[in-house]
Formats: sequence, structure tokens, C-alpha cells
Amino acid sequence: MNPVVEPAGGLFRLSLKDALFIGFCAVFAVLARMMLRLHLHISGHAMLVTAFFLLLARGSVRYRFAASFAGLLAGSASIFLGFAKSGPFMLVKYLAVALVIDLAGLLMPNLFRNYFWCALVGGSAGATKFFTAYSVNFLAGMDRTVNFQASLLEAAGAILFGVLGGLLVPVVLRRLHAYGVIS
Repeated sequence: MNPVVEPAGGLFRLSLKDALFIGFCAVFAVLARMMLRLHLHISGHAMLVTAFFLLLARGSVRYRFAASFAGLLAGSASIFLGFAKSGPFMLVKYLAVALVIDLAGLLMPNLFRNYFWCALVGGSAGATKFFTAYSVNFLAGMDRTVNFQASLLEAAGAILFGVLGGLLVPVVLRRLHAYGVIS
């Protein structure tokens, strides 16, 4: 994969192929999250899909803010479809994960070829669950100590599933590159 290249014509200009791929990643993230609405009683299991598709969007498109755009689209679609109990806060949840991925992609352009770095970024993206869970519980009026412990437990599961989602990305990117889907 080539390092991040700013498209000709400005910062926010994308080719149709790149824009469609970002849109497909966002749609698949929302559809998979809809499928995972099963009560598995495993904290953070939705982070597997979220981290995977946002990392895939950033790794397959040579654009700096690909994960942020995919997160914005997925968060907006989640709000529109009425997911979860947090309502408009779903947009913040997706964008927090996407911003961590984009920041890591800016710091390490060859991040998506390495299993270790993808797993680390997936875990870091999962760690954002602590801040979003703490914020939602704080707004609901939960005691600080209980809130901290509950948010820590939710974040631990999200970190684990974020690492698993990150480990899937290099394999899928190699296959997409081998079949000529991405360049």
C-alpha cells in the first residue's frame, strides 16, 4: 500500500471508488451491528465489527479521514435507525473510534500491514468505550465509583474485541489487494 496521498483538487475530494468503499464499510458496520443486537451477555462484542470496518475503511482508502467519514456515516445511520439507548450519542461513539484510527493512520502510514499495530490500534479504539460509557452513565446520574467500575468493565470487553477486530484487518486487506479490489 502506498502512503496517504491527498487527492488532486483539495483535501475533501474523493474518487467515486473511494467514496463508495467508505460508504460500504459504514453500511456493513451498521448492518453487522444490527445483527449483533442479540443478547450475548458479553460486554463490548459490538466493538469487533466497529473496529474492523473502520480500520478496513482507513486501510483500504488512501485518504486521511476515511475512518472519520465512515464513522460519521455509520453513526448517522445508527441514529436514523434508532439503535441503542444512547440516541444521538451513537454518533459520538462511532466518531471517537474513528478519530483514534485516523490519528494512528496519520502517525504510522504502514500500520495496516502489521498485525501487532492493527491489534494495538483496535484495542485503543476499544478503549474509547470507557469514555463514552462513563459519559452516558454520568448523565444518567450514576454514582462515580460504580460508574468508574462499570465503565472499566465495559471498556475491558471492548478492548478485547477491538484487538480481535484489528487482527482481522491485515488478512482482509491482503486479499482485497490480491484480487485487485484496492490498489
